[in-house]
Order: sequence, then structure tokens, then C-alpha cells
Amino acid sequence: MTPADDKTPQESPFKGKTGLERLWNATHYSLDGLRAAYRHEDAFRQEVWLALVLIPTALFSPAAPVGKALMVSSLFLVLIVELVNSAIEAAVDRISLENHRLAKRAKDIGSAAVFTALTNVILVWALVLLG
Repeated sequence: MTPADDKTPQESPFKGKTGLERLWNATHYSLDGLRAAYRHEDAFRQEVWLALVLIPTALFSPAAPVGKALMVSSLFLVLIVELVNSAIEAAVDRISLENHRLAKRAKDIGSAAVFTALTNVILVWALVLLG
């Protein structure tokens, strides 16, 4: 079978972009996503403000450079997981707003991922600062 014989439609009209154009578009999509999360997701907004307080705290702490890196990266992990959780919730809500056991499971698992990331912050900070 030659590529011309393949009748499979392209996944997205944006998938064909390469090089700097793709990088430019990806940057704008990412910034749009950050703005949307900050505007529409209370938890993400709270975690951003928490990170804005705790990152300087970590950097000025007496911890070793590796400890500081762990402290800061644990905060970024929370933001990353919250973004993924928010995306899951938006996709589930887009499909249907009805109560469904699979929708609940998806949202609960996303929430558990955020909880785990927040627990990780507490453990990392405690081990670095008290260990």
C-alpha cells in the first residue's frame, strides 16, 4: 500500500507544522492553557500563589543546592499535575455533565494525583529542612 492509497484522514490540520512555526504555535497554545487554567481553575490559582511564596523561601533557605532544587521542583510538579487534572476534568465535562461512575472515577483519580503531588511537597520539604 502506498501513502496515496491510505485513506486515513490526518489527525489534525496542525500536526503538519514543523520547525519554528510549530514551536511558535506550541508556545502560544501553552500560554493560552496557562491563562485559561489561572482564570478558570481556583485550585491552580491557589497553587500558583503558594509556589510564588514558597519558591523564594526555598531559594533563601539554608538547604544545599540539591535540596533547593528538590524543593522547587516539587512545587512545579504540583502545578503540572494540577494542569493535567484540570484538562481531564474539562474533557470529562465536555463529554457529559451527567453523573456517571467512569466520569467520577476519572475526576477522583485526577484529584488523587494532585493530592499525591501536594503530599510529595510536604515530604520533600520536611526531609530537606529537617533531615
